Amino acid sequence: MQTFLLKVQVLTLICLILFAVTHFTKNEVEAAPTPTKIIVPFTSLNSDVQKEMVCLAENIYFEARNEPIEGMYAVAFVTMNRVQSESFPDTICDVVKQKTRVKNIGNSRVVCQFSWYCESKLKYISENRLLTKDTNQVYNDILKLSIFFYVNYEMMKDPTIGALFYHADYVNPRWKNVQKTVQIGRHIFYQDKGNRSDITS
Repeated sequence: MQTFLLKVQVLTLICLILFAVTHFTKNEVEAAPTPTKIIVPFTSLNSDVQKEMVCLAENIYFEARNEPIEGMYAVAFVTMNRVQSESFPDTICDVVKQKTRVKNIGNSRVVCQFSWYCESKLKYISENRLLTKDTNQVYNDILKLSIFFYVNYEMMKDPTIGALFYHADYVNPRWKNVQKTVQIGRHIFYQDKGNRSDITS
């Protein structure tokens, strides 16, 4: 009798375990607690990091302010992916402001890696800090997003899958040596296949 009861108890335990395993959905597993994200105010950053955050925020603002929040983070990741790449400068500001000489048949021209920086009006706004002189809620929110991204970068998943380049979906630049990774909002993102740094976003 005791052996029978023991078998029943073991069988019941096995059934409970199987029930628990089969009823945890993927969403429930993904909803498990993640490491606590860090929130840091702009004023607590040293002056060098503040400059980097302004560069990142301006890049997101001019490139993706009308994109969904994932699209804003995507631009942030491309910027940081370039900082981490040997093919690009090693600071955020240098990446954002990088210019490249592109050679064509018979001539060459200088282009900005992020096209907004070659637009005189937007460059003037950036250089004169006009976004921060006005009450610009969108920019202020993007600056907070930039700081959050920078501080928590190591804990975040890259939605671009390591992309170094992107362009709007209404243009067709016919780039070579790149591989599409994903489209987020109106931007299509690409990984580098040939260590190219002369492609502009």
